[in-house]
Amino acid sequence: MISAQIIQTSIDELSAITRVQLSVLDLNGKIVAATAEAPSFDSAFISDFAGSAVDSQVIGGVHLLKIFDEGELLYILIASGQGEDAYMVGKICVSQLQNLIIAYKEKYDRNNFFQNLLLDNLLLIDIYNRAKKLRIDVNVPRVIILVETRAERDSGAAELLSSMFTSQAGDYVTAVDENSVILVKSVKAGESYEDIDDIANTIVDMMNTEAMLDVRVSYGTIVGEIKDLSKSYKEAKMALDVGKIFYAERHVTAYNTLGIGRLIYQLPINLCRIFIDEIFGDREVPENLDEETLNTVNKFFENNLNVSETSRQLFVHRNTLVYRIEKLQKATGLDVRTFDEALTFKIAMMVLNYMRYVDKSDF
Repeated sequence: MISAQIIQTSIDELSAITRVQLSVLDLNGKIVAATAEAPSFDSAFISDFAGSAVDSQVIGGVHLLKIFDEGELLYILIASGQGEDAYMVGKICVSQLQNLIIAYKEKYDRNNFFQNLLLDNLLLIDIYNRAKKLRIDVNVPRVIILVETRAERDSGAAELLSSMFTSQAGDYVTAVDENSVILVKSVKAGESYEDIDDIANTIVDMMNTEAMLDVRVSYGTIVGEIKDLSKSYKEAKMALDVGKIFYAERHVTAYNTLGIGRLIYQLPINLCRIFIDEIFGDREVPENLDEETLNTVNKFFENNLNVSETSRQLFVHRNTLVYRIEKLQKATGLDVRTFDEALTFKIAMMVLNYMRYVDKSDF
């Protein structure tokens, strides 16, 4: 329902332009909003007028009009002013408020629709019927972009996102929890995942500069029908979690780029523990290694196991790098200079990150 503050702002602006005093009352005669010099009426009289068959009434130059929503009487408007313009201004105000009521109700209904759609709370027939009623095209390609604000009940992110992407362009902003905002983004003909990635990075930059928010953004796959949006939402949620576990340095994570991280994320935790025990046994696991050794091996992987290039980027002698790699081999039993053992080490590190994430979540 439209708020009293919205009604107050609307009648204040109209009264300032026309010099006609306006007030809006509920059906019991209680004032919802009023300009400074608006007249007052007995509540019993207002109730009688509300129950009458007429849509308007004039008493001593003061006009009473009814405000409806799809045939249902919601409010009574009182308009008073010099000359014969009061009635016309009253009619304009009624029309304006009725349109505002429809707009706000439609916005709420759309928000409720997308929330239930993403959470799989709607039957297939309900999806198409409600979408038609809300004038939402069901066959437009769309993608879910999820923005995690890292702060509960932060309305700044939703407001900024709503100003960047409007329903007129086919985009909708909603939320299903207190920590994230969801953008249902329409995808135009010719747009690809590269374009979606650019949009996601723009959101990160705008949130940082305009709202001073450090956010993480993820997105699912593009779907061709509205009924499949819940799939894209689930993918975006997984991408957000997988990104936090395995790609913490990224601010934007796409579901279709998760790679092996997506596979590990879906493994049972007991299987992960068995894997780590089989690889390292009683040896030192990578998470207990010193930071210098871990930074060295990560840079070594970035350079595709190239010793010369890694030593150059780390500003260390080649022999120093070899010494560190041999030190790692002695501690873990894995020689990362060979592809197979380097792959095993990399996967083991990702599994350990996942195990820490699960333990922290359970805690």
